[in-house]
Amino acid sequence: MDETAALQTALTFSLDGERFAIPVAHVNEIIDPLPITRAPNADPFAPGLVNVRGAIAPFVDLRRRLGMAPADLGETSRVLVLDLVIDGEPTKVAMLADDVDEITDAAASDLEAVPELGVRWPTHLIRGVARQDDALIILLDVDAAFAPTPS
Repeated sequence: MDETAALQTALTFSLDGERFAIPVAHVNEIIDPLPITRAPNADPFAPGLVNVRGAIAPFVDLRRRLGMAPADLGETSRVLVLDLVIDGEPTKVAMLADDVDEITDAAASDLEAVPELGVRWPTHLIRGVARQDDALIILLDVDAAFAPTPS
């Protein structure tokens, strides 16, 4: 099968009224918000730790990485627990989403390049944009979006 025609299953979620997607293969679970233990002198992108069923996971603030304002917890807020490889190590990471939407399939050929102008997020964090039901879904580049901030 042609690689560009391959389907990618992704979980869509909302941040600041925008729909984002992350490959479902990285999603371990979706849970209600957890207390965050703030870490002294931590990077603002990863301000603390959470206890996920006995496993300690860094809590990342994807809104900060995307240049968005912090959010208050809402009725629909959820924590996505992700399985990522960071610096060559398998790592569980938790992030807060305003809302979790759905699991959807998108063909790689449906992804459009991110325009350089008119985008309010750093384009190196985005793999592409897909259209779905008259809305845009921004597919994150997981490796870039969750990479530690260089010292």
